[in-house]
Amino acid sequence: MQQKMGGPAKTSEFIRLFMAPGIGHCGGGPGPAPGGQLEALLKWVEDGQAPDTLLAARRDQAGKVVRSRPLCPYPLVARYKGSGSTDDAANFGCSANF
Repeated sequence: MQQKMGGPAKTSEFIRLFMAPGIGHCGGGPGPAPGGQLEALLKWVEDGQAPDTLLAARRDQAGKVVRSRPLCPYPLVARYKGSGSTDDAANFGCSANF
C-alpha cells in the first residue's frame, strides 16, 4: 500500500497501525489493553490531529491501573527509557524496532 500511495510519510497522513502486544484480537490477555481509540480517531478526523501514541493500561480487579504502556504507530515500538517504573507509560518512548 505504501508504494502505491506515495510512501510512509504520505500514508501516515491517513492511516496508522497500533499493535497491542499481549492482547487478543477480541480482548483479554496479559498485556495492557488499549483505550481511547475512538477519541483519538475523532480528534484526527474532526480536528486534523493524528495520534502519535495510544495509551494502554492493565487494571486490577478494583479498576486501579497497575501497568501502562504507550502504543506506538508501526513500525515504531515502545522502548523503556532506562529509569523509573517499568509499569508506567511515562518511562517509555517510541523508537525504531531494530
